[in-house]
Formats: sequence, structure tokens, C-alpha cells
Amino acid sequence: MTADALTDVAGLRVGHATRAGDGWLTGTTVVLAPEGGAVAAVDVRGGGPGTKETDALDPRNLVQKAEAVVLTGGSAYGLDAASGVMAWLEERGRGVRVGPEPAHVVPVVPAACVFDLGRGGEFRARPDAATGRAAVEAAAAAEPGAPVPQGCVGAGTGAVVGLVKGGIGTASTVLESGITVAALVVANAAGSAVDPETGVLYGELFQGRVRYPEAAVHEAALRRLAESAERNAPPPLNTTLAVVATDAVLSKAQAQKLAGTAHDGIARAVRPVHLLSDGDTVFTLATGGRPLDPADPLALNDVLAAGADMVTRAIVRAVRTAEPVDGPGGAWPSYGELYGPS
Repeated sequence: MTADALTDVAGLRVGHATRAGDGWLTGTTVVLAPEGGAVAAVDVRGGGPGTKETDALDPRNLVQKAEAVVLTGGSAYGLDAASGVMAWLEERGRGVRVGPEPAHVVPVVPAACVFDLGRGGEFRARPDAATGRAAVEAAAAAEPGAPVPQGCVGAGTGAVVGLVKGGIGTASTVLESGITVAALVVANAAGSAVDPETGVLYGELFQGRVRYPEAAVHEAALRRLAESAERNAPPPLNTTLAVVATDAVLSKAQAQKLAGTAHDGIARAVRPVHLLSDGDTVFTLATGGRPLDPADPLALNDVLAAGADMVTRAIVRAVRTAEPVDGPGGAWPSYGELYGPS
């Protein structure tokens, strides 16, 4: 029995810290690796990224593993959340050993942010170190393989995709080789997840499970979206973030290739994508439990294809599970509110 989530990769745990109400609509999500870390890499395609410690993940550089990945709201301000995660890890002696004592460590905690400033009504309401600590504590307290809450939680609390509410989604699969590949996505894009001609989610078109809305439902949805667009100020920045994980044994270079091809999963579900006003970033984590077939030089291909597929599925789930917001910072209907359940 699996959770169909990132936590199906053994050893990974996910925790959310959510702030909503009283001017807040933001949060932080932490993916906590097993003790000792996981091989990590990143690929940034958006024109307006907000990131931390991504240079350390370059395959040419020293660091091999990360202890955690932080996804956060609050734009560049929200990257402070990573400090809380680092402090929690340092207290437990987890990180790169840099001195003679076991406590002399520097935790490697790459992070990326989405733009959600002011969506709860208060521009200065954004995640900080305490938010990051709360999220990593929630991850540490989660049972192995536990389901991951989706929708308007953690870094997806204030997310918006085009004109509809975004959020967090996750998905996983097991390949014929027995290798698990999974993704967790914060869907917060300048582009749209919805085909304007039909109302169908682009990601569901790719998945081949399409139920076309009735014409009257679609027309009503377009009117509602137009009303919301008039009320909401155009968002100056957005960003879709993802963590793609596997229990395969990967080098840093192979992990970076996985991060790059996983961006295809965003492009299938959001149009347009990777704009100057997006900061689209994909991290990868490889826990190294299952080796690739040494007799097959192309064994990585199945993992690459699955990573992109899981990102698409996770974006669909993020939009499907999101709840509508109508508050002082703006009004964003949910896809389910406009078109009904799947």
C-alpha cells in the first residue's frame, strides 16, 4: 500500500507550516532526507528565481548530499525559513562535517521560494526561520510513508495558477525495475493550468483522462474568472517549484539530468511556462536504495520519463485539491468550484 506521494520514496518525510488569516496566506514546506542526506541536484528554468544554496548542488562542486529541501512562500523574504531548518539540523549534528567535533557541521539545505506577497492582505506577512523550524519539526514527526496533505497547505497556501487557486500536489509510481519515482509540486504559475477553449486541465489532457465540462459550465466559469481578474492586481511574479525523488542510486550528474527533464512535466500542465515572471525550479533527491541495471546503459531513461510524468500528475492534484480564497488580498476561485469534482 502506497501513499501515491513523495513519501513513497523510503526515508523521505514531508512537513508543512501554514499561516492563513489575519493578513496571512503563506507557508513553508520541508522535504526531510534520511539522516546522512540524499544525493541532490537542481535545474532552474524560470526567469525570476528566488533560491538559496543551489550552486552547492552543481555536479562540479564539493557537496554531494542535502539534508533537506525547503520550498517556501514569501518571495525572497521567505528564504529565511531555511535558517530555521538549518538550526534544527545543526542541533542534531546533521550536515557536512567541517571541524574536529561531531557538532562542527554545516547542514546543506537548498531552498526556493514562490511569490505570494500580499495575497492574504498583509505584504509583510511572510515565512521566517520559525516557520521553517515548524515545517521541519512536522516532517520529523511524520510517520514513514505517511500521506502528504495537498492543496492550500505549506508553501502552496497562497499559490495561484493563472486565475485559479493553486497549491501543493504530489504523486508517485513504481517502475518495472522496482525503482520508485515521486514528485511534490508547488503550483504557482503566471501561466494557466486550464485550457481556455474547453476548461479542461492541460495536465489531464496529457494523462488521457478527460471529462469535458458542459458548455454552460465553462461559460459560467469564464465569467467568474473575468470578475476575479478585474478585482485582483496582476501578480508581478510567480513560480512553480518541484522536488522529484527516487530511491535509485544516482550520481549528482544523473540527478541533475532528472531535474532538467522533470521540467517537461511542468510544461505539459501549465501554459505558457518558464517566463521571465516565473522562477520555475526543480530539485531532485536520490536516496540510493536501488541500483540502476548495470547491463543497460539507458536504464536512467525510465526514471527520467517517470519524473516528468509525476510532476504533471502532481500539478493536476495541486489544482484539483486547492480551495477557493476570497479575502482582503484578492479572490481566486478553485478549479473544483468552477468545474466540479473530477
